[in-house]
Amino acid sequence: MQTVSQEELARHQSPGDLWMAVDGDVYDVSKFARLHPGGSQIIEQYAGRDVTTVFFELHRKDVLVKYARLRVGRLEGAKDGGGALGEPGAISAVPFAEIPAFQGQHSPYYGESHRRLLQAVRAFVQTVLEPIAESADLAGEYPDLELRQKLGRSGMMAIRLGPGPWLKALGSLGVKIPGGVAPEEFDYFHEMLAHQEFGRLGRPGFIDSLGAGFGISAPAIFHFASDSVKQALGPQLLLGDKWSVLSISEPFAGSDVAALQATAEKTPDGKFYMVSGLKKWITEGAYADYFVTAVRTGRTGTPKDLSMLLIERGPGLETKQIKTTYSTCCGTAMVIMNNVKVPVENLMGKEGSGFKQIMYNFNHERWMIAVSLIGQGRQASADTFMWSRQRKIFGKSLIDQPVIRNKLAASAASLETLQAFLETVTYDMCKTKGGAVGDRLAGPIAMLKYHTTRTAWQIADDCVQIFGGRGITRTGMGAKVEGFKNYVKYAAVYGGSEEILADLSVRMAMRAFPPAAKL
Repeated sequence: MQTVSQEELARHQSPGDLWMAVDGDVYDVSKFARLHPGGSQIIEQYAGRDVTTVFFELHRKDVLVKYARLRVGRLEGAKDGGGALGEPGAISAVPFAEIPAFQGQHSPYYGESHRRLLQAVRAFVQTVLEPIAESADLAGEYPDLELRQKLGRSGMMAIRLGPGPWLKALGSLGVKIPGGVAPEEFDYFHEMLAHQEFGRLGRPGFIDSLGAGFGISAPAIFHFASDSVKQALGPQLLLGDKWSVLSISEPFAGSDVAALQATAEKTPDGKFYMVSGLKKWITEGAYADYFVTAVRTGRTGTPKDLSMLLIERGPGLETKQIKTTYSTCCGTAMVIMNNVKVPVENLMGKEGSGFKQIMYNFNHERWMIAVSLIGQGRQASADTFMWSRQRKIFGKSLIDQPVIRNKLAASAASLETLQAFLETVTYDMCKTKGGAVGDRLAGPIAMLKYHTTRTAWQIADDCVQIFGGRGITRTGMGAKVEGFKNYVKYAAVYGGSEEILADLSVRMAMRAFPPAAKL
């Protein structure tokens, strides 16, 4: 790439011949000027010079990644280091932009394999997902088959399911775990890092479109489906050729899963179930191929009435998009089932074991929600730190104002308390047989999710106040803060509402209350 002198740069400042420099890199924006959302006049006004300061007052560096093809050279005298784009996957030195263990703090939880995986996943997110995130989120576009296969074949789907048999199956499919991590050394901290890196995309609708429904349904298929179903469908799921979702919530029942009304009745020949009912708020349901569905197979009025069926999209099953606060690209759907014919081989486990299977899934799902929210909160906090340093008002940077530093301190302290709580629970999962499964971890994980969603409100509030109008705008400098602010309320509702989980955490703790204890 050529070296461009200041004199050469200055010669390109006429309509149709426009160059400008940003952080040492020189861009030819002659054709782009006609497409610029703010019109060509502002481009022409600043062409022919170094516009680094002005650029970062108005744009995220993501814009430079998106339009990297416009680079024509490097400004003479600019310091080495690749300009604002940096190396994909690099660890940030911005305060609180990383988990403390990756900014110098000693930690017993992470090793070299965790760093390798973090950087590999981050590079994938930055180079493959970040360039399309905003446009897909704003347009409400579902991820196409090509993107889903790219996620599967890169190992990004399997690692976000956590430790399990699917990791050993990757080798036979020609898929490697990112960072070269061996299946036997992969733990919940590796999974945590993967979720948090996806969370850094900062656009919750787009993030959830990349496997939120898949991640809470595929493990159930691997654990509870028949061997024949697992052998036929498992590889297709891991490669991204097929997509599954969890289909439990109904208009009639959310947290109260025992009140589900969808029914499944066997045909006279005993070969099929005929399934009818409604499911609502099913993340990724609009484009799913398979639905892990809770149905009522009995009439005793007890949890033993519930069973789980794997239902393939087909005749009698219809999905309709539900428009919620965040982007429609994640395909949140109403699932309408009208006499759907399901082979009895698609029963997951035994009839009447559905309630246990639902509970089996909940701990890990709630942990995942907390992990993703903390990841999005860390990116929002990092963006806020950078914004407060580069944004100038009344001749000073925002960070020079004591009130701003106070808000930054409050949000950073809250963020790190959440991370510490998360790491404690995650370590417990690593050391507990079965991981997140089981009654003992139900209380701590419920409290983790409750505390995370409550505390995230304060972090989001501080970040939005510092960004001002940009913090409530879906594009531009504060887009990831705006996304985080929206996701906080989502996380407080799905996977079990705050009130339900706060109550559950105390009830579980009371089980171990010593009868003889007195004040």
